[in-house]
Amino acid sequence: MSEANTKQVGGNHYRAMPVQPWDVVDTWPIEQRIGYYRGGALKYLMRMGSKDESAQEIGKGKHYMEKLLEVLAERDAMEGGEHG
Repeated sequence: MSEANTKQVGGNHYRAMPVQPWDVVDTWPIEQRIGYYRGGALKYLMRMGSKDESAQEIGKGKHYMEKLLEVLAERDAMEGGEHG
């Protein structure tokens, strides 16, 4: 299990599910996963201050970016190199 999957920002509603949404997303092809996690980060960064506390929104965006970093590392390992 990835480190990002072991936590949740702003509650425990996803962690309480037998299958978390990220578990499903992680079955998708790698480029689709990258797009999903990029979009999730963007969503939380752009809505900062309009729904939850700003710091919580940024924390949620950071969480998606942590997951994105894990997926990018996985892609690089599969391809045997780094992307710049």
